[in-house]
Amino acid sequence: MLSLSVRTFQRWIDDDQVRSDKRKEAVRPAPSNQLSNEEREQILKICHSERFKSMPPSQIVPTLTDEGIYVASESSFYRVLRAAGQQHHRGRSRKPTKKQPTSYCATAPNQIWSWDITCLNSTVRGMYYYLYMVLDIYSRRIVAWEVHIEESAEHASRMIQKACMQQKINLLERPLVLHSDNGSPMKGAC
Repeated sequence: MLSLSVRTFQRWIDDDQVRSDKRKEAVRPAPSNQLSNEEREQILKICHSERFKSMPPSQIVPTLTDEGIYVASESSFYRVLRAAGQQHHRGRSRKPTKKQPTSYCATAPNQIWSWDITCLNSTVRGMYYYLYMVLDIYSRRIVAWEVHIEESAEHASRMIQKACMQQKINLLERPLVLHSDNGSPMKGAC
């Protein structure tokens, strides 16, 4: 009738003493240290103030503590914001967005190039050479490469301009996608 198993009933009456209800759905009294409505309103007022509206509780609570003001713990701030449906982006800055990275598919040579700079060891300790290289994604052919003793954007720019002239690519007629490989796999190659 009570929807209880015999074993649950036996656990409750163990040692001839009735124990409290341990079920998850059981109605329990409110804890004695629960925040009052005034304290909750004070936390929300602090979080919405001009000074703290763009800060998370992990920054608000230490800032207030440094000033000698203690309202509630950091976890209480989070709990109150979550209960009020405000544990999300606040403030004037934009909400973070998750954008799918742009992918490209090369169907012919000279549509997508990948370039990178690699550090090469020399025979002198602490001295390095820098290999600049451009690779055609479709044919996997090395389009251009140069070795320099320093890393410089001017070297890379000049090398890519030379490669475009050698391959007779007119950037005004058709665009060329230039991808800088930072160690991650090429998702646009197919």
